[in-house]
Amino acid sequence: MPRVALVTYDPRPEPSKDRDLPVLVRALEEAGAGAEAVCWDDADADWASYDLALIRSTWDYSWRAAEFTAWAERCAAATRLANPAAVVRWNTDKRYLGELAAAGTPVVPTRYLAPGDPVDLPGDHEYVVKPTSGAGARYAARYTPDRHDTAVRHLARMHEEGLTAMVQPYARSIDTAGERALQFFGGRLLHASRKRAVLAPGTAFDAAKVAHPGLEPWTPTAAELDVAERALAAVPGAPELLYARVDLVDGDDGRPRVMELELVEPNLFLFLHPQSVPRVVEAVLAAAAAASASTPSTPSAASAGRGSSGPAPAPPSAAAAPR
Repeated sequence: MPRVALVTYDPRPEPSKDRDLPVLVRALEEAGAGAEAVCWDDADADWASYDLALIRSTWDYSWRAAEFTAWAERCAAATRLANPAAVVRWNTDKRYLGELAAAGTPVVPTRYLAPGDPVDLPGDHEYVVKPTSGAGARYAARYTPDRHDTAVRHLARMHEEGLTAMVQPYARSIDTAGERALQFFGGRLLHASRKRAVLAPGTAFDAAKVAHPGLEPWTPTAAELDVAERALAAVPGAPELLYARVDLVDGDDGRPRVMELELVEPNLFLFLHPQSVPRVVEAVLAAAAAASASTPSTPSAASAGRGSSGPAPAPPSAAAAPR
């Protein structure tokens, strides 16, 4: 019986926001796997006792990026980690957009302002400021040129915390066409969704935001599929990706561009696409079986104890919004 850890984090005392996690645990168990939700920072988790550690809702990692990527390396040394640790490290820093652009993938134009860099903000169009490591629109805000001083204070706050900022033109098409999320699992398109704009004019960068407003099923166009596949093909090292989500918006020319490429812990939106659960289970079981066949599981002396069993731990609070 393959053993699968669905990797999450402990949101207590807040209730869970990962609506998919208990569904996946139950579906994997019904398919004959030993499945349990395990917090990534659980000191007692024995990752070597699992055939596969599948990252799902580690939605606090952007606060603890260095700690999280170090955990990914340790976990990958003990068992198969999906996605691979090298992908996790690369994808936790949104400067990857520059690499995608250099590879010819259409992306939203992005500049980066690290702590100590001169403040250079647009003076002739609406724009977005957000951190290179963030989730759920944390520390993200939308500005018009006349709110320059507010944007400067936003930058100063991020730089005080050691965060590098991204500055992007606001994609006006989001207000009408929304943002599309194309989900891939097991190397194939799984399903797609569309949501409305997250950032409203005048909303403070540190205000709570709804991560996926107006979420609905979506049928991707041929152009959207093409851009998504180009983005995935541009990931360095051509790694084997068990899952991926490509978030797209339309540029001023009406053509899709990559807003984000989610390879760490994207929300799969299975609650919106329940028909996709069997395909996800099939791909997870295949990955676990392949890992078990290629690497016999031996307990790690450095990791005593098992991940906690029982009901799937509830995911994050409002402060750690679903991706």
